Amino acid sequence: MSDEEQQEDQKPFAVEVAKNGRAACKKCKEKCNTGAVRIAKLMFNPFGGAGKMKAWHHVDCLFEAFLKQRQTTKRIESPDDIDGWDTISKEDQKHILQKIDETDEAFIKKHGGSTVKKSPKKQPNTSPSSSKASNTTRNMVEKSEEKIKDEPDKSEKPTEPNKDDLFKEFRRLVADITNVSSYLEKTECVKDMFTKGTNGKQFKGTIGLWCRLLLPGFVKRVYNLKNKQLVKLFSRIFGADQDEMVEDLEKGDIGETIQTFYEGSAKVKPAKKSDLTIREVDEFLERLTLLTKEDDQIDHFKSILPKCTSNDLKAIIRLIKGDLRMGAGAKHILDGVHPDAYEAYQASRNLDAVMEKCLKNDGKTRSKNVKADITLMTPVLPMLAEACKSVEYAFKKCPAGMYSEVKYDGERVQVHKKGSDFKYFTRNLKPVLPHKINHFEEYIPKAFPHGKDLILDSEILLINTNTGEPLPFGTLGVHKKSEFKDACVCLFVFDCIYYNGESLIHKTIKERKKILSENMTEITNHIVFSEMEEIHDPKDLAKMIAKVLQMGLEGLVLKGLNTTYEPGKRHWLKIKKDYLFGGAMADSADLIVLGAWYGTGKKGGMMSIFLMGCYDPHTKKFRTVTKVHTGHDDQTLAKLQDELNMVKISQDASKVPSWLKCTKTMIPDLVAKDPKKQPVWEITGSVAILTTYFLLSKKLL
Repeated sequence: MSDEEQQEDQKPFAVEVAKNGRAACKKCKEKCNTGAVRIAKLMFNPFGGAGKMKAWHHVDCLFEAFLKQRQTTKRIESPDDIDGWDTISKEDQKHILQKIDETDEAFIKKHGGSTVKKSPKKQPNTSPSSSKASNTTRNMVEKSEEKIKDEPDKSEKPTEPNKDDLFKEFRRLVADITNVSSYLEKTECVKDMFTKGTNGKQFKGTIGLWCRLLLPGFVKRVYNLKNKQLVKLFSRIFGADQDEMVEDLEKGDIGETIQTFYEGSAKVKPAKKSDLTIREVDEFLERLTLLTKEDDQIDHFKSILPKCTSNDLKAIIRLIKGDLRMGAGAKHILDGVHPDAYEAYQASRNLDAVMEKCLKNDGKTRSKNVKADITLMTPVLPMLAEACKSVEYAFKKCPAGMYSEVKYDGERVQVHKKGSDFKYFTRNLKPVLPHKINHFEEYIPKAFPHGKDLILDSEILLINTNTGEPLPFGTLGVHKKSEFKDACVCLFVFDCIYYNGESLIHKTIKERKKILSENMTEITNHIVFSEMEEIHDPKDLAKMIAKVLQMGLEGLVLKGLNTTYEPGKRHWLKIKKDYLFGGAMADSADLIVLGAWYGTGKKGGMMSIFLMGCYDPHTKKFRTVTKVHTGHDDQTLAKLQDELNMVKISQDASKVPSWLKCTKTMIPDLVAKDPKKQPVWEITGSVAILTTYFLLSKKLL
């Protein structure tokens, strides 16, 4: 059977029991709950393809929509129109049959006792329930036939979207946010849109959907599309020269590069008018996350291009890159939605859950008194620490005293335990590599014998099992274990923010420490308490600082005794030798400028990130050490563009000169023409940053 025949034979409606509760009703915008019956109208597919798109509705919502449509538009007349009819229960069938009868009666009344008879394409089902419904609707039609003549069935056209649903209005809001500079102005732009809408009276869109696109970097979507891969895809789509696109990309904005070549393409022309809806773009992006093959990605992009203006495509590319370039983050957007939304987001890091808390069932009206709290098995934005440069400043911030905890040179890990299930998250809320934490599932139940559910804030590092001393930064790597035979990964626990069904973030650190100490048993070399002292005297803090620096540890974290756990806030303090005495104790190294990368944004087209390294006499090559992102003001940076003698290699591994030993991740856009004539800069940083340098260069310089 051909695609055309399959579409012709396809029933105009479908019904099923919702499986996952993610799809939203096209009418009321609320989700179709798991286990509930939902019903779909088959619509024109804006992305192309052989099949039609299913527009899912709650049953009552679809029949309400029927009452507002034209007489000639197709509606459900009998179960013969519904695919999947036999898969739902008798009770649900009865409810739908009742809605058919009620709608037909209402339709006849609304149109002066008249309706339109549709000619069936095939013989109806002869099941009792089907016959009953068919007879009911047929009788109503026959009564009205005397008053009107039969009219031909017309194919349904998509309903005109509300202006607040259009992607061009989304782009307009992004431009408005970009064009103002202050936090209050940006937040006011968002608040005005979500209150007044585009008509200046009332917002009629879906706030949660808008926020998903306004915060692309905060939505868990992975596209695996780097700038070079996007250039490769679109050079094929546009029939453009890939090298020319790469050269244009040096200006710093992949969105503008693709927009420019879209406008100049002889193969594909931009749409003259933007008809895209926000939902279409959201669904396009969701589908894109499932595609990994280049040809599939190209076909997917081609499916949306006929509806894209060049500005639409630039915005979509920026959404894929997770940066709309509008100078606004989660706080700007969420404060414009609800005064408690950002705090709730800090605690749960779940945008959809925050929208459900902050908005009532209509998806537009704000709820009152939204309480921010954490959820088990959902990563919590960790509480952070600001730099503390002196003992005096520490006691100014914590006058009632503090806990002074050793800051180890390891990796921060958030542990979630729910029964026998475990999850581990990094400081950036990404899953921790399995080889680092898998063995903890054996020890955590022993360390917390009565802890059914818990969330721990902790740090992991490799320790010497003979001495109990921590090993250097970087030894946690999967390939490093073989180098340290008498070592294992240890969990240093310093906080508990959830225990047996109770969130502890609103309790003080003193209360949380007590709960932790009463319920945790140390497992030597595997699960231990972080070393800590309660400090009330500046002299005691000074002694502890001297102690950790002498031991070669990273520093201290200071926590006021009466402080609560505030996700994402920098209300703790950290002391490192880099911060003390105006940075005089920081580590430094003299390194050569070996290469550079082009910047982005206002630094697009300029060398703004530099590759630093040193000479290795053993290999007679120059070796990379680190990247430098900061340290130059705009005036100095402008001078460097002329002073540094560089050769462009565009991160091409085949063009790396023989004198440079460089890993794949460190290949720059430009390399020094002659490294012996390059300037030497003094690079200042922490021990962690420069560890690689000292390991390589004890005898090199």
